[in-house]
Amino acid sequence: MPSLIDHCKDTDAAARLIILSSSESEYFNQLITATKDSDISCNGGQLLQSLAQSSAKREAEIEGICSVNHQGFVFSVDQLSKVRDGGVALMTDVLALNQSIQSSTENLAQQKKALVDSRGVRQNIDEANQALHDCLEVLRLANRVHDLLSRKNHYSALRALDELQNVHLLEITQYKVAEMVQKSVPATKKLVADAVVADLNTWLFRIRETSQFLGEVAFYHTEQRRTRQKDRAGKIATLSNFKLNSAVESVADEDEEFDILDNEDVQVDFTPLFECMHIHDALGQAEKFRADYAATRRRQKELLMPTSISLIDPDGASLSELLEGIAGFAIIEKSTRKKAPNLRSLADVDELWDSMCQTAIALISNALYEVTNAELMLKIKGVIALFIQTMSAWHYSVKSFDAFLLTLFDKYAELLKRRFSDDFQEIVSTDDYMPMPIHKADEYDKVVNVSWYTPEKAREELHFPCVLPFSQMYPLCCIDIRNFLNQFYFFSDDHFQHPKVIDDTLKMSLDELLCEKVCQSLVDRLSTQYLGQIVQILINLEHFEIACQELEQLLVAARSNASADGAIALRASEEFRNSKKTAEKRIFELVNSKIDDLIGTAEYDWTASTLKNEPSNYMQTLTRYLSNIMNTVLLGLPTEIKELIYFDALSHAVTMILSLPLSPEVRSISPHGVAALAKDVQYLTEFVDTLDNPVLKENLDELQQTVALMQNENSDEFYDVATRNKKYGRVDAVNGPTLLEK
Repeated sequence: MPSLIDHCKDTDAAARLIILSSSESEYFNQLITATKDSDISCNGGQLLQSLAQSSAKREAEIEGICSVNHQGFVFSVDQLSKVRDGGVALMTDVLALNQSIQSSTENLAQQKKALVDSRGVRQNIDEANQALHDCLEVLRLANRVHDLLSRKNHYSALRALDELQNVHLLEITQYKVAEMVQKSVPATKKLVADAVVADLNTWLFRIRETSQFLGEVAFYHTEQRRTRQKDRAGKIATLSNFKLNSAVESVADEDEEFDILDNEDVQVDFTPLFECMHIHDALGQAEKFRADYAATRRRQKELLMPTSISLIDPDGASLSELLEGIAGFAIIEKSTRKKAPNLRSLADVDELWDSMCQTAIALISNALYEVTNAELMLKIKGVIALFIQTMSAWHYSVKSFDAFLLTLFDKYAELLKRRFSDDFQEIVSTDDYMPMPIHKADEYDKVVNVSWYTPEKAREELHFPCVLPFSQMYPLCCIDIRNFLNQFYFFSDDHFQHPKVIDDTLKMSLDELLCEKVCQSLVDRLSTQYLGQIVQILINLEHFEIACQELEQLLVAARSNASADGAIALRASEEFRNSKKTAEKRIFELVNSKIDDLIGTAEYDWTASTLKNEPSNYMQTLTRYLSNIMNTVLLGLPTEIKELIYFDALSHAVTMILSLPLSPEVRSISPHGVAALAKDVQYLTEFVDTLDNPVLKENLDELQQTVALMQNENSDEFYDVATRNKKYGRVDAVNGPTLLEK
């Protein structure tokens, strides 16, 4: 701190400067400065003392001067007095000024303090205003989040919430409102998640409602592809070897662009799903969302599958709706996986697909018992084939449905067999077993076209009306057989991966129908006593055997390359062949029975004494009978069969005629009795000669030689081996001696 001596020196110097001022203005400046400094340093008294001392010193100097010059001194004293008075007045003014300055300084200090206080308040106000602004911005963003949620801008709401949490809340962490808003963030995030899930559930509901229509559109698109493929195959034959969904078909159809999910009929927007994915991913809940979505789709799959279906509704709506719904659901799944690979795994999609396929197959299987009509079964197969081809295009595995088609085919084959079995049964039972009359040329053409029949004469040589050898049942059965074949192969249209099964089942079924329903039915009718009906059955059997041979060739030509393994042999061919023999035997039985009856009426008088000039009545009736049946009943038979019947009938007649004289009741035979027998044999021989068949003549050798032996008076010739072999070689070695003895 400065010493008192220093302050005294300062006041003295200040006083000198005031007194020595060269001008009035300088004087006042020095005075004010000294006064201000003394006031600040609290040395006002010292300043006055210094001024007084200076004044006294000056007075002494003046007195010294005055003593030299009194007048001047007096004048100076007067001047000095005036100065003194001015100094006193000035001192008074200085003191007043000092007091004024002190007052101003106090006011200034108060104002400065007020200013400092006001600046603090202003700063507080500014800080409060900024804090309020920041808090209002946070609240505004919070409200904006809810506003965006109300407008369903979920992702924008989440972004705004993220900005609020990571930017704006950090600026107001010192305020209570930040804590309150921070606590509300999880709830708001949950609101966002719930809102987007609600939208997703709405979307999923609409998708579930749209699935069936989406499947219907997909089926229609597949039908269009089928049509285009058939048109192309009609123009380029080689394209018929390529099925739907093959690489060649896909390339050929690539110009026909069609988006199944975005077309004039249906539009599927995946935006809600993508938004939900993004939001859950942003919330760190991607795994939970995937699990929830998978569970939701599984529940939707369960809701999609009905508890039962009907296969007998007129338009097949129940089955179509089921398969269309599955198709639409699966298409959505495949599209979802394509657009969002991380959401749906291949295993999840395949699991749902397999589950739907198994459930659908079970539903259809449980309803199959209702189906009793082959045409309806064919429609069912057509719907399933359309479903298979549609889903194959989406690269789904359809092996289970391909295998299920075998079950449908077995049912279809059984229904066809049942229906055609009834048809064959009715045709066989209602046939008149008479040669079929043809009245017009067009009627003849129709019969020839549907039957496996090769006419003996050209059509131009025929005169109508005419008669065909077979009865009406044959062309009717041929029509049914052709229809049976065609309807069997109808099942392979569009899609069927088991052609060999069709070929094998067709062969087996055709054999069964022909053997059991046609051949056996004809054989059962052989028990009739009406020879004409049996003959007609034999003729029909002959034509059915020919038809079987034609069928074998037809089956070879119709079967698929995959099942080609050589010639086809129908068991029915052998059955018809054997049945022909049975029919022939039955004809032999009836003819021989009639011969037995006729020969049984023979009335030979073996001991007659007179010679008969006419053949016996039975012989005339017998030859007339044989001639009549050959020219009427047996006329339609093939020549070789007629000759065989003749041969057997004559052989039997010879045996029966020979048995007459060998009867135990005939004890002796007179020459006239032998002559009567010889007359009948001659008559029979002449009849056989008219047939102009050397083989038939040989049948009479034994009878002729036996009669010649009985007429020969030299019986020793028979016992001469050489003569017997030459003249009586056909005579029985036992019967000859017996007759000679009689």
